[in-house]
Amino acid sequence: MTFQIHQEQLLSYPREQVFRFFASAENLNLLTPPWLGFNILTPLPIEMAVGTIIEYRIRLRGLPLTWRSEITEWQPPFSFCDEQRRGPYRYWIHRHTFEERPGGTLVTDHVDYGVLGGALVNRLFVAGELRRIFAYRKAKLSEVFPGTD
Repeated sequence: MTFQIHQEQLLSYPREQVFRFFASAENLNLLTPPWLGFNILTPLPIEMAVGTIIEYRIRLRGLPLTWRSEITEWQPPFSFCDEQRRGPYRYWIHRHTFEERPGGTLVTDHVDYGVLGGALVNRLFVAGELRRIFAYRKAKLSEVFPGTD
């Protein structure tokens, strides 16, 4: 069973500048809520390209987990995709796109994911938590790129 998250945000900055921010793996720390205890394990700096593996530790409901992602698409400054190779989901495919728009750059996050336990587990535990995580991310992007909605 597949579930989705889709979020769009218009940042009033040029696409190249916005993409540069996302291309720096260190910025994942800034965009991840503190309650997840996020910590990048892969030595920095990380050169982003197809095949790049990034490993980090998170805490979900107090349990420490290692998450490993692979960059499976890398098309600067237009898009990239990361896929979970090890982590809490059955699968996780996160596509990031960056489109020039009047007034800035439309940043789109689209995630397809699966969870053990299917729809019931997603509804009771996962979907709400992911909405909170992506709301945090949106608020942080507005701070990093002031003058944005």
